[in-house]
Amino acid sequence: MAGHDPIRVLCVDDHPVLREGIAALVESQRDMKLVAGAGSGHQALLSFRELRPDVTLMDLRLPDMSGIDTMAAIRSEFPDARIVMLTTFEGDVEIRRALEAGARGYMLKSMPPQDLIEGIRQVHAGRKRIPHEVGCHLAEHMGEEHLTAREVEVLQRIAGGNRNQDIARRLFISEETVKVHVKHIMEKLGASDRTQAVSIALRRGIIQL
Repeated sequence: MAGHDPIRVLCVDDHPVLREGIAALVESQRDMKLVAGAGSGHQALLSFRELRPDVTLMDLRLPDMSGIDTMAAIRSEFPDARIVMLTTFEGDVEIRRALEAGARGYMLKSMPPQDLIEGIRQVHAGRKRIPHEVGCHLAEHMGEEHLTAREVEVLQRIAGGNRNQDIARRLFISEETVKVHVKHIMEKLGASDRTQAVSIALRRGIIQL
């Protein structure tokens, strides 16, 4: 745009093809400029320190640390950093974590390119950008009781194929305590058995394999 500096964008994703696609999309806009691409959380932090981009597009899954942890690391040094999570994943727990950690937007890689471009402009202008379908995922589980850190730990072990006895031994708790945790997990997730509890937790981003 005449008379305005372009919006400087940093793209963080470990897939080179996707980075190149976003680079081409951003560079095709008259009011934007891609300043760098990064393939890991560590690289993203170094690039951000050096370049101070206006808007950062951050993948949720990175090889060395999660996109949310990377964003938290950047924002601990640069509280005004405008970071948009850009991911294939739309589990409500991950969305909530990202927004609580300070994400200014949460967009899906499956969105039309023009939506992504408009999202970058909105976030640069100081607004938040959460697409309708993402907002619906959040609203669906609003007001539900969240799993405790210990329950998540137990569920992660169940997902790893551990029996109650194994979980008790690894977490230094009694088998009875494990059974109580499993009961609460199933109630909170509305699951009928352990397999369904794991499936729901993976879909919602409560645990990762």
